Amino acid sequence: MPIRTALGLALCLLTPGILAKAPDMSLDTLFRTLEPMTNDLARYDYLKQAMPRLAPADRPIAVQLLAGVEDELGMYKQAILDFPLIPRLPGSLSIPQASDWRAARAVDVVAELARDRHIVMVNEAHHDAHTRELTLALLPRLRALGFTHFAAEALGNRDPALMKRGYPDSTSGSEYLHEPLYGEIIRTAIRLGFVIVPYDGDSTDTAAREREQARNLYQRVFASNPDARLFVHAGYAHIDKGKGRLGKVKPMAMQLQALTGLTPLSVDQVNFRDVHSGNEFDPYHQLVASFHPQLPTALVNRETGKAWSVSPDTYDISVLLPPSLALAPGGDEVHTAWLSFGMSGIAVKPPSSDPIRPAWLQLDGKRHAHFVDGSLCGKTFPCVIEAHYPGEPDNATAADRYLFTKPSMREPLYLFPGRYRLRAFDRHGKTLAENTIAVAEAGTTAATSVLPGLRQ
Repeated sequence: MPIRTALGLALCLLTPGILAKAPDMSLDTLFRTLEPMTNDLARYDYLKQAMPRLAPADRPIAVQLLAGVEDELGMYKQAILDFPLIPRLPGSLSIPQASDWRAARAVDVVAELARDRHIVMVNEAHHDAHTRELTLALLPRLRALGFTHFAAEALGNRDPALMKRGYPDSTSGSEYLHEPLYGEIIRTAIRLGFVIVPYDGDSTDTAAREREQARNLYQRVFASNPDARLFVHAGYAHIDKGKGRLGKVKPMAMQLQALTGLTPLSVDQVNFRDVHSGNEFDPYHQLVASFHPQLPTALVNRETGKAWSVSPDTYDISVLLPPSLALAPGGDEVHTAWLSFGMSGIAVKPPSSDPIRPAWLQLDGKRHAHFVDGSLCGKTFPCVIEAHYPGEPDNATAADRYLFTKPSMREPLYLFPGRYRLRAFDRHGKTLAENTIAVAEAGTTAATSVLPGLRQ
């Protein structure tokens, strides 16, 4: 997906401190320079340096792109704090009360409602990998129900070897696939036997893109196999079965329903997630206070058994994600100043210099923390340290990764039990050091050894 297309659903905030220099760079120059960059650390460095050189009206685009790269580098808290995108909820929203609703694991609720469906759609906020946890958990549940195809918006059409190879790499699609949890979704879908379906198009026009996505899904799945059962992981409002969040444009899900005659089960995750609003009385924090979610959560009516949705005519379930951001120790507030596609900005605090990574990365206890310090980078900073599965090359999506800015940093990589190749690299993609680790079932790390012939 072209970088410009990735900006289709939102602009972003203006950050203090980026107004120091007179603008001497255009957005065209920014895009042309970024387009060939495959090294995420180089893209991160470039965006940080480019923002002050852009005109004030163009800087929000660079901040949104920066948040996307931070997400891809495993800097999940920083991505959300840089780009606190929240929905503009209906003013008449009635907050569910615990006396009438009960909290349930979203994976259980979606799987139960999917039993008699042929299409299930779950959305994400592209810069918030927390919205990928539910999709990963649903894959084995839906496969067991007989779902046959898995479609992901981030996949491109230029990697015919993907299913045979078994993992995504730098040729598989957009930059979103560089993020470790997205890579885990694709690996898991392949391992479970899903037919993998790329479906996004190249159009930058919203209406044309929605039509193209729906048409691609119909032609690549249902035209030749009307009994297929499809699981779709999409962005934002693509999953909507009615107009609203895209204005007068018919969303992809609405158009796919018309093409197939099948009503999708649509699951929204972008409305109620932690963006550190600082407002304990906003709808998200009211729901957290009432239902105490520990995992992606759906609310079920105690009397009718129906799942709660903010907009039942548009999507079937509103998922509540647990809190994932901790307060920074001190620091001034960052006041966002932007308004975008159906979204509004809020005031947040900046992350601390060495933020702890969010607990949801444990994936309900399935992954364990292996702590890594900046010494693997030698004297080269910033650098990225990432863990790869055995036999996978450097350009494969990592199992987990994080950006290190100084030797004293010590951060966890969250990994399933097994053996991994740790790699540190710089902004030029040069490997600085490698070693092997083994993550044990109990969460402790077994022996760590330097690979023969490699530097540490």
